[in-house]
Amino acid sequence: MRPSDPSAATLALVAAIAVDEAVQLICADLATSGRLAIKWPNDVLVDGAKLVGILLERADDAVVIGIGVNCGQRPIGLGRATTSLAECGCLIDPAVLLEVLASAFAKWLNRWRVEGIAPVRARWLERAHPRGTALVARVGDSATEGLFDGLDEGGALRLRLADGTVRVIHAADVFLL
Repeated sequence: MRPSDPSAATLALVAAIAVDEAVQLICADLATSGRLAIKWPNDVLVDGAKLVGILLERADDAVVIGIGVNCGQRPIGLGRATTSLAECGCLIDPAVLLEVLASAFAKWLNRWRVEGIAPVRARWLERAHPRGTALVARVGDSATEGLFDGLDEGGALRLRLADGTVRVIHAADVFLL
């Protein structure tokens, strides 16, 4: 990372939109069906089932991004719905997916570095599940339920609570209800 880069936490959004874009480029049916969506901050879902998981780890002044795309198979027994590209009718050579993903990631990383978080946030919101989607955010043993209310200017999740207030969440495990 360079000193002038936006917050490292927003790289999760960069990774999510890059993967979403790569899947759309490779799988025309998913791109046009409206079944593909991003869940905060960086999961890519098909019909609510997890297709892609992304993990970020800081190592000194660098951020390592791990991206797992269920190409031919999907994990089972996780307590949540999962899917694979193959189950969605998209048979793809993982090497081809990697090339397309690398290109999409490079494009969005450059925009993040040059233009800041604003275009990344805008694209992420275009590809996210709809506002009003019921979510639960879990941190340790604490859980907060609410409705998706977009992202704040820095990319944090806005969760509208039952009493109408909005809680801004910077880190949590988030699940669709």
